[in-house]
Amino acid sequence: MAKKAMMVKEEKRAELAAKGKYPKVRLHNRCSICGRPKGFHRDFGLCRIHLREMASKGLLPGVTKSSW
Repeated sequence: MAKKAMMVKEEKRAELAAKGKYPKVRLHNRCSICGRPKGFHRDFGLCRIHLREMASKGLLPGVTKSSW
């Protein structure tokens, strides 16, 4: 529940920042699935945990699992 509330709060802040009523510097990127603020990858909009899960399942186009 707490992460969901933070996601909602961050979305509201982003809307205000677009209008110029909130500083853009203070916005924090969050995972689109779980809302995790750390370990965020911009290219996919996911945290490192979900990025790895989805890459392993083959759900991310252009991402291949490395093996040697």
